[in-house]
Amino acid sequence: MAVKWTSGHSSSVLCLNASKDGLVASGAEGGDLVAWGEDGTPLGHMQLEGADDVTSVLFSPSCPTKLYASHGESISVLDVRSLKGALDHFHVNDEEINCLSLNETESLLASADDSGAIKILDLEKKKVTRSLKRHSNICSSVAFRPQRPQSLVSCGLDMQVMLWSLQKARPVWITNLQEDETEETEGPQSPGRLLNPALAHSVSVASCGNIFSCGAEDGKVRIFRVMGVKCEQELGFKGHTLGVSQVCFLPESHLLLTGGNDGKIRLWDVSGEMEKKQKSPAKHTHRKKAKRAACPKQGGNSSAQGADEEKHAKILPKLDIEHGEKVNWLLSTKIKGQQSILVADQTSCISLYPLSEL
Repeated sequence: MAVKWTSGHSSSVLCLNASKDGLVASGAEGGDLVAWGEDGTPLGHMQLEGADDVTSVLFSPSCPTKLYASHGESISVLDVRSLKGALDHFHVNDEEINCLSLNETESLLASADDSGAIKILDLEKKKVTRSLKRHSNICSSVAFRPQRPQSLVSCGLDMQVMLWSLQKARPVWITNLQEDETEETEGPQSPGRLLNPALAHSVSVASCGNIFSCGAEDGKVRIFRVMGVKCEQELGFKGHTLGVSQVCFLPESHLLLTGGNDGKIRLWDVSGEMEKKQKSPAKHTHRKKAKRAACPKQGGNSSAQGADEEKHAKILPKLDIEHGEKVNWLLSTKIKGQQSILVADQTSCISLYPLSEL
């Protein structure tokens, strides 16, 4: 059973983050921001200027009381010990910001917005040093890669996932989730695909920096491996019956949390499946070429189906939580020394699931 944190918000909670000292921040509709103690007690409350929805909150790793919050087109820098006013304020995006990400050295802050743009803010110079524009629709999620302070991944409602290097103002690698699905089956799109397009909602990079995941509207979870300046899809599986709204790697592992519009929260161990694939590298590397040679046009060919099944593996979750509400945000953090899952959903409460009790 979940422990409910109440009395903080009066509207739907949209985002969560935790400091290394155990403080939790949550942002909600209407500019509502709350800081919480580990016991679920609200420590502070603030109504951000403009009353725009608070869409992303992010604690500073080096200064655990400093918090970055996006609301509307703006980013406010706050001190959670005294939520009275902003320490700093940036207006760098042209449309509503959906996601913030800090690089590991905390020199750069990325903000992804509804126009599809990602602005890179130099926090020392306090100015935008890069404007990354390639998504043709809303950029829903962005994440710097651990151990790679100049590299980040993004995804959007244009069904595209991109790998960026800040040495260049363009992506070094792009994949279209819908086109890749069609290419894999070598057949016409099924009606289900048109009804359930692979709009990409969330990306998360594992601590190693080379493995990242993406959750999409088609209910699928995809795992990619970065290899230099390109990526390869290592794994794809149907994680939820409705859209995957959140993906989140647990710290220092390849355990992946996913949350869906079906009200379920699941934990997956993707490392075992990736290891199985790496044991057959020849088959993995030449799969696409061999498949095309065998059957360039037909969708019903058995080798094509086999390749598709290999890519979209049947994986069972290690943990399956019937949360019951559409998931807005997932966070894995230590609360009172226990690894826990914090969940924001359509309600005004935050749910806490201690992993050791599940």
